[in-house]
Amino acid sequence: MKPTNISNPEYFHKVVDCQYACPAHTPVPEYIRLIAQQRYSDAYMVNWESNVFPGILGRTCDRPCEPACRRARVEEQPVAICRLKRVAADFKGEVTSRFPKIAPKNGKKIALVGAGPASLTVARDLAPLGYELHIYDDQKKAGGFMLSQIPSFRLPQQVLDEEVGYILDMGVVTHFNQYVESMGSLLQQDYDAIFVGSGAPRGKDLPDLPGRQEGADNIAIGIDWLSSVAFEHIDNIGESVIVLGGGNTAMDCCRTSRRLGGKDVKVIVRSPFADMKASPWEKEDAIHEGIPIIDNHVPLEFVVENGKLVGMRFDKVKAVYDENGKRSLISLGEAPAFYPCDDVLIAIGQENAFPWIENNVGIEFDKWGMPVLDKNTFQSSRANVFFGGDAAFGPENIITAVAHGHQAAISIDLFCKGESVQDRLPPQTNLVSQKMGIHEWSYDSSTTDEDRKIVPLVELTSALQDRKLEVELGFDVATAFEEAERCLNCDVQTVFEEEKCIECDACMDICPTSCITFTANGEETELRERLKVAANNLTQDLYVSDNLPTGKVMVKDEDVCLHCGLCAERCPTAAWDMQKYWYSVTKACSLE
Repeated sequence: MKPTNISNPEYFHKVVDCQYACPAHTPVPEYIRLIAQQRYSDAYMVNWESNVFPGILGRTCDRPCEPACRRARVEEQPVAICRLKRVAADFKGEVTSRFPKIAPKNGKKIALVGAGPASLTVARDLAPLGYELHIYDDQKKAGGFMLSQIPSFRLPQQVLDEEVGYILDMGVVTHFNQYVESMGSLLQQDYDAIFVGSGAPRGKDLPDLPGRQEGADNIAIGIDWLSSVAFEHIDNIGESVIVLGGGNTAMDCCRTSRRLGGKDVKVIVRSPFADMKASPWEKEDAIHEGIPIIDNHVPLEFVVENGKLVGMRFDKVKAVYDENGKRSLISLGEAPAFYPCDDVLIAIGQENAFPWIENNVGIEFDKWGMPVLDKNTFQSSRANVFFGGDAAFGPENIITAVAHGHQAAISIDLFCKGESVQDRLPPQTNLVSQKMGIHEWSYDSSTTDEDRKIVPLVELTSALQDRKLEVELGFDVATAFEEAERCLNCDVQTVFEEEKCIECDACMDICPTSCITFTANGEETELRERLKVAANNLTQDLYVSDNLPTGKVMVKDEDVCLHCGLCAERCPTAAWDMQKYWYSVTKACSLE
């Protein structure tokens, strides 16, 4: 193998698995260290610069960082990264004085369609640069689906309003309660660019299922129903409720139903329980609240008697997977299962709807009705129109919408300057030694064997009596410190200098995971097999040195390195050093 090029900014970025997995590339270990030091405002600002909504995401994020966490590979349970983000928000002090200053107006005017996380991120990045920003939304206030589809018991209104307010207070012009009916009309106004962040506003239905029309009075689309609850148009539901679907929206529907009077609420889903799209913790929360999840049931019909919905029938199925992992649902051939109900909520997915974008304005759509976009710049086939969030590539999540917003803001800024939107700057990186002495580091390098801390919950009876009462209480200061200490500081890299190495094998002997080997070089496949411990995780790189005096090379398996620093402490010649790696995705407006 060739020596590893650690000057490539993506090499050490990939080693910081949590940050690499985050769509917005939030510097996770950095803010967790700050929390351990009780520097909550600093931790908040590290988050805010990348993910824009620390308090919101600390409660609602889909957590792509946690399955990637190194702790999960060595001790099963990842660090509670998401809930530590909330700690930074809960305990921060005054932060608005640390936000970017707003530059004088630059003469450019931008329209933002939809006031969800993607549009708000674009506004956050462009407002300090002097852009005049006009945001349109058919709801009475900003937030998009964070406002209308995430229940208050998960995301309190004051948390949402605070973080959305930080952006609106940057001088954004708001047009609420105003549905944009025509892209053509918007294009005729004096906007230099338009960003579409209108989400995926249409919930999928089952229009052809028998009984759908006859029972319509007691059948609702999940996202529409959640919106009606959020805006207090609906405050009750029948005692017996069926929720169809296996995603997070279905979990929000069933848990909200319990709070609005549903006593017998059940989720019925086509897929096996393990295949459900809902996050594991969302399923756990529903089950904790007494909601059964019945899997492998395909809906056959809505049963209507005397003009009233009385239940549903389902075909029991089993999942069969082919050699490629593709699933088929095969009927068991049993009599249909009947479940009585008063109401049904359909939460089987969402899709985009662009009835307001005319077909003669130069914006191309593919065969699935999605805009044709450059995936790096988010520019549409009409040069001055950009998309992001769910409106760009279909339903995802808040953190993905934020990542889209950052990149779209760069594109809009370049476009308005008359520069190529493809001309994008590389990420900002830094690699700095953590030495404070011969064998001392500026960070807490010792690893703990503490179990993951569990977030305390409000007592169940109280929680189910008030749909606005936040269920999760969050970590207190002491618990937050203990959980933060579980972080392995994966951004503090083990950097090896061949010219200092005397091949004494001291680092290899002391390594607690046997991830270091001195051996003859070879092709990667066979080299992985003859390391001290075989490196079988092919998604993780090998760190390979140049040839040493004996002709051997140093090979380190990045998969199981604990970043504990013992190799650097033991090395008699300082061939190993612990160096903190900073990686920040370039944005239109940065705090640096």
